[in-house]
Amino acid sequence: MLALAVSIDTRVFLSPRYRSLDVADPAGHGSTTATVSPRGILFHHEGVVMKRSRTSTWFGLVGLCVVAATAAGACAAGGGSGNMGGNGGEAGSGGAGGVGGTAGNGQGGDVLITTSSSSSGTGGAGGGACDEGLPDKDNDGDGYTELEGDCNDCDKFVNPSAVEVIAEEDENGNLPEPADEDCDGTVDVLPSACDSGLALASLDPIDAAKAIGVCKFLKSAKWVLSDGSPPPVNETQKANFHLGHGIVAKLGTNNNPQEGNSMLFLSSGKARDKSDADATYRTFDKGYTSNAPFGFPKASPSCPNVITGLPHDATGLEIEVDVPSNALSVSFDFQFFSYEWPDFLCREYNDFFIAYMIPFPMGQSDGNIAFDMLGAPISVNNKFFEACGCPGNPVGPTGECVASTFPFKCSLETKQLVGTTFEKDEANAGWSHGSTGWLRTTTAVTPGSPIRLRLVTYDSTDGKVDSSTLIDNWRWSGKPGTTVTEVIIPK
Repeated sequence: MLALAVSIDTRVFLSPRYRSLDVADPAGHGSTTATVSPRGILFHHEGVVMKRSRTSTWFGLVGLCVVAATAAGACAAGGGSGNMGGNGGEAGSGGAGGVGGTAGNGQGGDVLITTSSSSSGTGGAGGGACDEGLPDKDNDGDGYTELEGDCNDCDKFVNPSAVEVIAEEDENGNLPEPADEDCDGTVDVLPSACDSGLALASLDPIDAAKAIGVCKFLKSAKWVLSDGSPPPVNETQKANFHLGHGIVAKLGTNNNPQEGNSMLFLSSGKARDKSDADATYRTFDKGYTSNAPFGFPKASPSCPNVITGLPHDATGLEIEVDVPSNALSVSFDFQFFSYEWPDFLCREYNDFFIAYMIPFPMGQSDGNIAFDMLGAPISVNNKFFEACGCPGNPVGPTGECVASTFPFKCSLETKQLVGTTFEKDEANAGWSHGSTGWLRTTTAVTPGSPIRLRLVTYDSTDGKVDSSTLIDNWRWSGKPGTTVTEVIIPK
């Protein structure tokens, strides 16, 4: 095992998602693993092989000076290998070339750890060294200098355009040192909620974004139909459209905000609670249509031969947000309710909740990011529909409710329906309508890039028998994510 005597000229600041790396001795003396904290220091022999742990992403390091027992040196630049030249050292200095390599351009602003000189070849032009003593220089390339509020100009994931990441234990129980990623002067303190005092019938789409929890990084918000087009211009239809959205502090007895003080409620009918004066049971036909989102209609795996018709009565919100510079994924919570359960399953007029993101997530042919484990979009036909009840209310592994010939476990029973207009099916004694219970959709994002997300609920084929969706708890994360929707325990 390589023994290093190390003197450190610069401290390395690391993003909280970096947990560990594998260090391999190129001389064949074995390898070891160095565990690091977000503020820790990584030591590295020439030719180190860096891998990711399951809680990190691939990463390389370029710019820190380390002097090892095997080689004297100061702030040397690292050599490349193969056909690539080395990375740059201090500003204006070329890095030494790798074995058999050709000259390559240096990279400044990151961190390089070296222990020996390279041979053969000539290095490219050097990049800038990380020096927090230069307040007017953007040393880490994140778009901010110290004078512009960058509280750690050696870490591109720390700046005023970053989002606070709460330190969490990894799978080995290691807890990284908390850090002030967004440079607001506090450590591991999330921004205050911005959804207090919002009116139920607010016409301002920015209020709707706040109700979800989008407080910072919001570029724009607008009301839309299912295809992203504006609401109807006809005054009666426009008034009906706006009855399809509401900002609620509670829905029924048991549906509370998952963060903050409010939730957004979108409906193909009226987005109102049972106690509201203008609430309507089952059907409110708004009298307008729109085109389907790109990629729709599509068949549900549960109903392979059923294609739904033209969207009716859609009400939606579309937001554009800048992804924070250190965010790798985003999530939000939602719950879909429908009067179509128990009588109208696998029909051409089934309703949908669509969460449509642009750009499309990697590997998807359309932008919808809310679907069940079989890929079915959110409707009465998806596999999450488990908040329901029937005469005798059978639950558990041996009980089921048979709705429209389809068996449902109704494992969540009717708790989420109590006190709402979905609690009782007035056409079928002993039956309720239903919901999915609370779900969470997560998808990957690109740091520093804008995204658009359209959240919309609509009827299909006609404007009868409505459905509604609660949406809340928008969250950025520094952890990588894939597009997935999963059941969560509600607050």
